[in-house]
Amino acid sequence: MRLALAASTFAILAAGAAEAGTVRVTIPEYSSNTMPYFQQAADAFMAANPDTKIELEMVPWASLQQKLVTDISGGVNADLAVIGTRWILDYADQGVVEPLDSYMDDAFKDRFFQTFLTPSVVDGTTYGLPIAASARAMFYNKDLLKEAGFDAPPATWDDMLTVSRAIKDLGKDGTHAYGIQGKSTETDVYWYYPMWSYGGTILNADGKSAVNSDAGKKAMDIYTTMIKEGLTEPGVTDYQRADIENLFKQGKLGMVITGPFLSKQIKEQAPDLNYGLAAVPKGTTSATYGVTDSIVMFQNSKVKDEAWAFLDFLFTTDQRVKFDQAEGFLPVNKEEAANPMFADNADLKVFTDLLAGAHFAPLVAGWEEIADATITDLQSTYLGQMEPDAALSDIETKVNDVISQN
Repeated sequence: MRLALAASTFAILAAGAAEAGTVRVTIPEYSSNTMPYFQQAADAFMAANPDTKIELEMVPWASLQQKLVTDISGGVNADLAVIGTRWILDYADQGVVEPLDSYMDDAFKDRFFQTFLTPSVVDGTTYGLPIAASARAMFYNKDLLKEAGFDAPPATWDDMLTVSRAIKDLGKDGTHAYGIQGKSTETDVYWYYPMWSYGGTILNADGKSAVNSDAGKKAMDIYTTMIKEGLTEPGVTDYQRADIENLFKQGKLGMVITGPFLSKQIKEQAPDLNYGLAAVPKGTTSATYGVTDSIVMFQNSKVKDEAWAFLDFLFTTDQRVKFDQAEGFLPVNKEEAANPMFADNADLKVFTDLLAGAHFAPLVAGWEEIADATITDLQSTYLGQMEPDAALSDIETKVNDVISQN
């Protein structure tokens, strides 16, 4: 969804913080730990900076984009907001986010791993800072796989089918081999895993859709086969990421691909679950998804210096350790990564080792529209309402239409 306002309109709107010295921050809810973390950060910052007040507003991820569009259009947006990094190009194109390079010195920039800072850079200008980062790996239920006759997780998608069929053959009621996300955000990404692993890309070098390819067809074949054979949870289009993660924590899934935050959830909510971690299965190559969310400053903020001071504080090593420990994300800060809490974490090492082959969402205008169009046709295919080849052709057409309009 592109912002429904022009930069010139935005510039004349009354906006920013409600009063001088007050920094308003919009944050999405990652977990029950999100607000407690930001509240302690705000309290600590205000104690050290008594002339500045931090006001926090937390909203569900599902409604974040629409809220930001509405707030910006009405000139009542916050000074800072956490957003999906994939939205930054649209925001930058329309002049609603503040370039941050003039606020950053070399020492500040050097705090970060470039892998995570780069996705927020558009045409050489930094518009956001990586507040959250993760990659994707495969969690597997060791006991369930062993019962099905396997001591190791599937290394390839062909192996995945073999292992999944063996788990189904166990005949365990309510237990399924592989969880496919078919609802809401990242439904498209879940299909990209096999597509990427067979050498596919979302866009080609000319910036056009590239999913209607041999790799795209292979990915469709893998998932439609698994759904038709009953190797997944029934009704995959009813399951978003949290739903299949919950099934895994309950011991009802053999395998699921997701981020490092599930490790933390398992340790807290299902400590007796005997699980392992492995790379996303290979096709002809290895691939995973790299994800960042960014915190941005809005161009119309009246308290930019105070807002930057709070940003600087959020990216100190102590605060980064607290946030990533609370949420289960990967370290974006070099000093943070050296902390034994992360450096000695075997689960996190699996994810960090995969980053070299990570694909990030392409920085392209209209990305949310592209994702929505892709998800709609994937869901139709999973439901048997659309043939895979027709879906791929339709996705290609819709994506290219979005690109041409932007």
